[in-house]
Amino acid sequence: MGNCCERARDFFGPQKNTNVRVSLPAVCFVWQIAMIVLFGVFVRYNPESSARWVETRRQLNISSDIENDFYFRYPSFQDVHVMIFVGFGYLMTFLKRYSFSGVGFNFLIASFGLQWALLMQGWFHSLDPATGKILIGVENLINADFCCAGSLIAYGALLGKVSPVQLLVLTLFGVTLFAVEEYIILDLLHCRDAGGSMVIHAFGGYYGLAISWVLYRPNLHLSKRLHGSVYHSDVFAMIGTLFLWMFWPSFNSAITDHGDGQHRAAINTYLALASSVLTTVAISSMSQKRGKLDMVHIQNATLAGGVAMGTSAEFMISPYGSLIVGFCCGIISTFGYLYISPWLERVLKLQDTCGVHNLHALPGMLGGFIGAIVAAAATTEVYGEEGLINTFDFEGKFANRSPGTQGGFQAAGTCVSIAFGLVGGVIVGFILRFPIWGDPADDNCFDDEAYWEVPEDEETLPPVLEYNNHMIHKHQEISESNFSVEQS
Repeated sequence: MGNCCERARDFFGPQKNTNVRVSLPAVCFVWQIAMIVLFGVFVRYNPESSARWVETRRQLNISSDIENDFYFRYPSFQDVHVMIFVGFGYLMTFLKRYSFSGVGFNFLIASFGLQWALLMQGWFHSLDPATGKILIGVENLINADFCCAGSLIAYGALLGKVSPVQLLVLTLFGVTLFAVEEYIILDLLHCRDAGGSMVIHAFGGYYGLAISWVLYRPNLHLSKRLHGSVYHSDVFAMIGTLFLWMFWPSFNSAITDHGDGQHRAAINTYLALASSVLTTVAISSMSQKRGKLDMVHIQNATLAGGVAMGTSAEFMISPYGSLIVGFCCGIISTFGYLYISPWLERVLKLQDTCGVHNLHALPGMLGGFIGAIVAAAATTEVYGEEGLINTFDFEGKFANRSPGTQGGFQAAGTCVSIAFGLVGGVIVGFILRFPIWGDPADDNCFDDEAYWEVPEDEETLPPVLEYNNHMIHKHQEISESNFSVEQS
């Protein structure tokens, strides 16, 4: 028995060879060819993107091309697309030697993920029963980006510790799990989750955390010299924060109903984001002896209001209710970076590089339950009879559902997303432990040189002050300035 355990430990042990010259091209070529074949078999344009739109317009008595859904949805799609590729990418550039990987692997994950998402979500939501084809339009593109967001969130927990091949495997399973849990939550349970607090953030956060827990590295301290930021890397990460912060109202309102639903979702998100900035700054300042701000908190916790507002964005939560959500989540998220992340690593052996628990998992879970409370409290006096039906889609087989029952199903949907993230993450984590993926050794994490050609002047890491670490809370006894030098 002892020999078996020892062999298993050796088999699943840390990998030392980061040569992915065969595995990475093989996966990229094979999977891209598979996408081409599957798209050829299944995917077609929907009526609004087909050349037959002229006939469709005439049959439906549509007077102008401006009524094509493209003109309504495309501005929101542009904003969401920028968030996925620029916002998420640059947010992950805070590590001093991992900017190529932060932006580049984000690019890789999203580019593969959106193709697989169009297929997976199409089979569940856009399949034409008469022809067996998936019909896609601009709304499918938005939903595919949403689907990619779940895998990008999971990547944040694993940043610097996995290979690009592992990330593609993570995305393959992540998109698949996302499509299934989204179908259960939105179609079977009939939950409302316009901005994805449940299906995107809670799922993606707990999916990444579960994988990180399975891939725990007891000797990760060997890469401690690289597990931090420098001045310019934090500035680049702040660019990602600002893109995400500005476009989050589009993210939460992109697929809401035409008219008041989208309008209300943008307003609620806008207010929650603004509120979370002030409370984040307040708690960050209070946490330091001399009141200095920590850029880690400003980069991340300022976005927590947008995450938590996702589910209830289109509900009549009221403007002051949105401010309360942002106020509370800014505090909770900042405390998470100060105390919860170090506790998770120390006690649960969970290494969360970007702190996705504090920005996505916890606010996403809270957002799901906030949505449940707001839904259960809905009344015809506030929404109006038709407004209540339109907001919660109380039609067809759900026509007799009451707001109280809807609230219960909203809470159940949140639990489903967390369960899919945790259970799916553990399973995928064990798959990623197989010694075939080319992940870096414990002393070679958080370094672009493992997978990228870097410029010559960057090949050797100069001694830099490690002033910022996303996992280890700095001691309160730090002197007034960490950047002063003695003058001779």
